[in-house]
Parts: sequence; structure tokens; C-alpha cells
Amino acid sequence: MVLGFIAVMRNARLNEITAEVDGGAGAGLLRIYDGTRPATADTALSGNTLLATLTFSDPSFPAASAGAMVGNAIADDAAADATGTASFFRVVDSVASTVMDGDVGTAGSDLNLNAVGITVGIRVQVTQFDLTEGNP
Repeated sequence: MVLGFIAVMRNARLNEITAEVDGGAGAGLLRIYDGTRPATADTALSGNTLLATLTFSDPSFPAASAGAMVGNAIADDAAADATGTASFFRVVDSVASTVMDGDVGTAGSDLNLNAVGITVGIRVQVTQFDLTEGNP
């Protein structure tokens, strides 16, 4: 069975994500990795290569409305850290505490890139990062 929530609850859940991403003294980070995604965001990385690190604005998102929010600008990684195939991302706050993980792909993923092949030294850009806390 799938639960449905009122808009005020959906917004509160999204706004808590913003509070976590913005935790610490600075902006949160969007880190893109290769390899197998950990089972949960609480699971440590294991043999994954950090391909790119992008920086959220601070604040990362405006207040949620109608169970959705569009992220504020994310600064590019001007030069990727390594070459590999992006398979997942991890969002951390400014003191590197994990907030969430998600899949990376070119369509239908939590984070869609124009290509998942990342090459060391090449710019990595995310033009939009949206979160939705929806009802089925």
C-alpha cells in the first residue's frame, strides 16, 4: 500500500532536506561517483571513485511548495577529479555529513546528466536539481 500525505507534510519533509544540506557553516556538496551505490545513505562508500564535486548555493533550495522544490544554482566542477562512469551521487553538508544518495543516468534517474562518462579535467555541470515529495 502506498501512503498519501497532505501538502504541508510533503513540504515539511522537503524543507528538512534543505536544512540538512545547508548544515554546517558553508554550502553543501553534490559528489558524483562511479561503482555500486551503497545500500543506504548511512552506508560508507566502498571502493568508489569520486569523479566530480559540485557546490550548492547556500541556501541550497528555496522553501518547498506543493510538495516540490527546484534547487538554487549549483556551481560547476571546473575540472573533474577522475575519469569514470557516473552511477550515483551523494549529497553532503559543509562538514561532509551525508544527507542523501541517488542514482545518476541520462534519463529517468534521480540526477540526469547529458552523459554519464566523465573525463578528468573536464567541466561537470548540473543545470537543475529538483526534489519532489509526491503522492502516487
